[in-house]
Parts: sequence; structure tokens; C-alpha cells
Amino acid sequence: MAPLLLDQLRAILEALPHARLIAKRDRALLLLGWAGGFRRSELSGMDVTDLDFQKEGLVVTLPKSKTDQQGEGRQVYVPYGQEAATCPVRALEKWLKAARIKHGPVFRGVDNRERVGEGPLHKVSVGRIVKRSVKMIGLPPSRYGGHSLRAGLVTEAAKRRVPDAIIMNQTGHRSTEVMDGYKRVATGFTDNVVTMIGL
Repeated sequence: MAPLLLDQLRAILEALPHARLIAKRDRALLLLGWAGGFRRSELSGMDVTDLDFQKEGLVVTLPKSKTDQQGEGRQVYVPYGQEAATCPVRALEKWLKAARIKHGPVFRGVDNRERVGEGPLHKVSVGRIVKRSVKMIGLPPSRYGGHSLRAGLVTEAAKRRVPDAIIMNQTGHRSTEVMDGYKRVATGFTDNVVTMIGL
């Protein structure tokens, strides 16, 4: 899946209708998924009890993840965004309040009459939301999916020369092998012999 880059994410957020409940959910899911570097299964499995809103932002406790098979859990810190329009914490707060969710799954289905389901979104639905969102801004949906959020964060961080240890702390990667592919995408033109020579 192609990484969803920050300027593309911003374009999607501008295109989403602000008034609709489903748009509030999608905004929160996209922003939190991107900022936390979460896998789609982590987003679909997220429960209100996993959330700890603090003065500086949000701490999400993942009870178990792909790289944590012993179930020790890990905490992901998501600070308040510098801009209200792209703040994952504020977007999540607005979704939970609008959907009146106080316990249970964080991300749920919303029907055409704006009724919120009781159960969690399936992880496949996370990918569908991403595909629908990129289509709104003219990107080919076939190239994007749930993993595009996580890949987008890593790619943008690599472009900005964020140290590997800080990226891995956010995403939970255990090695740099997987991240190296995104780093090549991010710096393929800047860290290039032709650019450095000045052709």
C-alpha cells in the first residue's frame, strides 16, 4: 500500500463534511491512525478503557499487538496537534462526544440514519475508509488501504530526518528493516547521487 502523506491527509480532512457524524468518525480514525502509527487491527480493537486523556494529549494503551505476542502491552503517546484542524486528540474527543460513546469500542459503524453501532469496526472497514477518503481527493483507491496511515507517518518522519529510535517508539517496530523501505521512498530524490552532484 502507498503511504498516505501529510499533505494528502490534510486534503482529505478539508474534503470531509464537518457536520456529518460519519465524517467525525472518519476524521478521528484517520488522524489517530496516522499520528499513532497504528495498525488497522489496533484501531478496530481500540476500547475506551485504552484511552487516557491527559493535559499534554492522549495515551493509548495497546494490550497486545503484532510485535507483542506475550501481551505485555505498550503505550502510544499522541500529543495535541499544533493546528486544531489536524489534531488527532481533539478529533477523537469530538467523535466520542458526538457519538455518545463512553465505554466499549472506540470506532464503530454508523448507518445512513447516523445511528452508531454497538460493536467495533472490522479491520477491513478501516481499509475501506482510507480507500473512500483518498478517492475524494482524486487518488487511486487501489493503491491505498489501512496500512497507508502507518506507512505515511513513517515516510513523513523519515523525510524530516526524525531519528529511527523515535519513529520506532511511536510505531512499535522492533527493527529498522521494515522502516528502511519507507525511508527509501521518502529520501529517494533528496539523498540521491544525481542531486548531490548538482546535475
